[in-house]
Amino acid sequence: MVIGDLLVGRNSPIEQQRSKVAGIGDGQTEGSFVNTLKELIGDTNAIQKDSSEMTDRMLKGEAVDLHDVMISAEKAKTTFQLLLELRNKALDMYREVSRIQV
Repeated sequence: MVIGDLLVGRNSPIEQQRSKVAGIGDGQTEGSFVNTLKELIGDTNAIQKDSSEMTDRMLKGEAVDLHDVMISAEKAKTTFQLLLELRNKALDMYREVSRIQV
């Protein structure tokens, strides 16, 4: 019964998916995609800045753990690679669409 309540409740994944599908025709999907993309770019930029600041603090001799600096650098690298792959996939998709003959 608990599992059934979770699957049918208002905040359940099924209800959230239904509300997303129902909202496709009203233009909310486009805005949410654009907002999500802007958030991803902003987050990537913030992570890059944080990594740069940590590295600068370490180079200046401030008390910063090396493993924290390395973790922030890897996090910045990974988020940038994700953003780059999304850009590459979007370009590939654009090229495919432009090849379609009408």
